[in-house]
Amino acid sequence: MVIFRIFSVVTLVLLSSCADFPDKQDQPEVTDVSAKVVAPKEKALLKEEKTAIEADVLFMLMTAELAGQRGQYDIAIEAYMEAAKRTYDAKLAERAAMIAMYVKDGYKTNAAVALWLSLDSKNLTARKIAALSALKMGDKLGAAEHFKVMQAVDELGFEAALQELAGALQKDGKVGLIYDALEVLANQSPNQAEIYFVQSLLAMQMNDKSLAEGKLEQALNMRPGWDKALLFQAQIAIFSGDLAKAKALLKDAVSKYPSNASINKMLAQVFIKAQEYEAALDVYQGLIANNPKDWESQFAEALIYFQLDENGKAEAVFESLMEQPEWKFQAIFYRGKLAEKQADIKQALQWFDQVIEGPLAFDAAVTAITVLAKDKQFVDAEARLNQLQTKFPKQKPKLILLQAELYNQQKQYERAFNLLTDALRDFPDLKELLYTRALIAERLDKFTIVEADLKKILAADPENVESLNALGYTLINQPSRYADSEQYLLRALKLEPDSAVVIDSYGWLQFKLGHAEKALGYLQQAYEKMQENEIAAHLIEVLISLGKQDEAKDLYDKVIKSAPDDEYLLSIKRRLFSGAEQ
Repeated sequence: MVIFRIFSVVTLVLLSSCADFPDKQDQPEVTDVSAKVVAPKEKALLKEEKTAIEADVLFMLMTAELAGQRGQYDIAIEAYMEAAKRTYDAKLAERAAMIAMYVKDGYKTNAAVALWLSLDSKNLTARKIAALSALKMGDKLGAAEHFKVMQAVDELGFEAALQELAGALQKDGKVGLIYDALEVLANQSPNQAEIYFVQSLLAMQMNDKSLAEGKLEQALNMRPGWDKALLFQAQIAIFSGDLAKAKALLKDAVSKYPSNASINKMLAQVFIKAQEYEAALDVYQGLIANNPKDWESQFAEALIYFQLDENGKAEAVFESLMEQPEWKFQAIFYRGKLAEKQADIKQALQWFDQVIEGPLAFDAAVTAITVLAKDKQFVDAEARLNQLQTKFPKQKPKLILLQAELYNQQKQYERAFNLLTDALRDFPDLKELLYTRALIAERLDKFTIVEADLKKILAADPENVESLNALGYTLINQPSRYADSEQYLLRALKLEPDSAVVIDSYGWLQFKLGHAEKALGYLQQAYEKMQENEIAAHLIEVLISLGKQDEAKDLYDKVIKSAPDDEYLLSIKRRLFSGAEQ
């Protein structure tokens, strides 16, 4: 029965299909469709006369079924609707609506949904379709009425229902329509904190932080100390990069709700983001003390031990988590990371190879390859990579990037470039492939391709800091392009003023422009944030140019110990310290 198979599929794509309805100015609103509302007395009369119309209804249903099988959906819709009117059966109206949605006929969908609601006014699916249709036609009052019923019928699911509608409208950039309809509802029912809370969520989806904070404040004025709203308030602060505010809000929330695990866990995450690992550890240990079966907190505790280099404590927790089926493979993976950290390659590989299921199975396989490559065991690394290409065909772009990195580490730059060029024929807009090819192309002095690839990324994503920095840094090699370089790097600095890599690039440009003192300030700032070899090399060169040879030599001796094979540092030694080393 073809038509009945359609229904189950249509139900799954309910809102997304509805969101694609063509906008017709002459389509009636849901409330305008003339569907007879059934009164209780008429329903009773129907039961008495059911046998008289049963044959007619059966004929209509057979007609609908045959029409559906033949693809004559207009006839099927009309037949189901007529049968629904005769029997007052909401299920038949629902079927008519589903078919209308399947064929994307907005007019008939509205008519069928109106009939459906007249027979089952509390049906949430019908209400969502009707609300979405009203929003698409700009009918905020109509949408607000549907929202009102949805909230009354299912208050607990109201927020999720609105988020579902927002998802259907998001691709058209029309989330604001739901916000406006909720504003109508808020004016009608001004004392409902839930409405303001959902408006705050929607405002963040619209990238209006100020509006989101204002609506959240209204919600909290009505429900002071509402844990859900307090959590979102902290999330907004985190999203804005204001960790101090987030910490203050969460500490206050913890004082109000000391046993609320969600608030405590978010506070711990903020501590981690602020690199206050000991404080985060205290929070997680408190949670574990209250609930010894809080495996999530135990896993987080082990990760913090890992970060703090308390490897024995981390291993003990991971070992105990291996006994919990849902955490087993994550724990095994990090035992592999511990072994890698301790340079025990054989043991690390044994652990990674045991991660055969779960979300980290692919990561474990890839990490095993990177461990082998780091140890210069390239033959074994490539053998494993070849196996992965068969095992994880959907991860093809990531595996191509990994293969390119193996070539890069072996200084086989032309092979890496050709591999990435071939891959870009299949994935022409994949920014990871474009960015990696740009880096390889720079090594091959293919600056035209470097610039073209990075500009293609920026055309699609103008605020891609990584590409802005890479393009600005590359152009430093061309004195005639210093002005362009500065333009890109200033944009990157504006977007991420605390990025050590961007600060380094801008400082290096200042040195090339002849502003050595200015360059020194930027490079020292960059090195304080990240002790990276190339930043150190830039800083050493600037120090020497300013006559600070002893300071430069001390820094060189420090960094070369940890990276004796670093090409950039060795070039510094040949160019700037060769006389002093004699």
